[in-house]
Amino acid sequence: MLNKQVADLRKDYRLASLDEQEVAQDPFAQFEHWWKDATTSELDEPNAMTLATSTPDGYPSARIVLLKTFSTDGFIFFTNYESRKAVEMAANPKVSLLFFWRELERQVRIDGIVSKTAADISDEYYNSRPLGSRISAIVSPQSRVVPHRTFLEEQVRILAEKYVLEAPKRPDYWGGYVVKPERVEFWQGRSNRLHDRILYRKEEESWKIERLAP
Repeated sequence: MLNKQVADLRKDYRLASLDEQEVAQDPFAQFEHWWKDATTSELDEPNAMTLATSTPDGYPSARIVLLKTFSTDGFIFFTNYESRKAVEMAANPKVSLLFFWRELERQVRIDGIVSKTAADISDEYYNSRPLGSRISAIVSPQSRVVPHRTFLEEQVRILAEKYVLEAPKRPDYWGGYVVKPERVEFWQGRSNRLHDRILYRKEEESWKIERLAP
């Protein structure tokens, strides 16, 4: 039986439209355009994106990570190489990213192949982080069971004392990933749920642009 309080929640989208005759010829240029809209609109963490991975036998998992840079080479984020998502990406490099910019009534979905970035890219970003974030990356055995929070806080305290006069080096188990897209879908909310969905699909060295039914 439906919960009416949940089922009746809805919003009519009216801010903008999206036409396949007007979008950029490649998804990177179109993403750049929407990215500028998101960042100039003062959204809260516009670089927050859902990363979906799955095990070889098909069990999916999803979590929020932060986009740190993008170009025609792909979309880059950073994490622990021994985390659950890293283990799943090593076994199955097919992943999906999802941006949801609620205030703009927009989504961007990116399906592609993930791989580790070059070490110098990981070093550059790691060294740009605040000291506390660098120390947390060292001490956290991400996705593993720990006895209690005090255990982590004590490890942070010990390292903070150690690195008063020197900067910590990036640990080998932490670094970047780049997602090279094969499909990119731009979704613009429209009235009465007749949304605009424009799909870029990779065909050899070019991109085919198609409209999808909402």
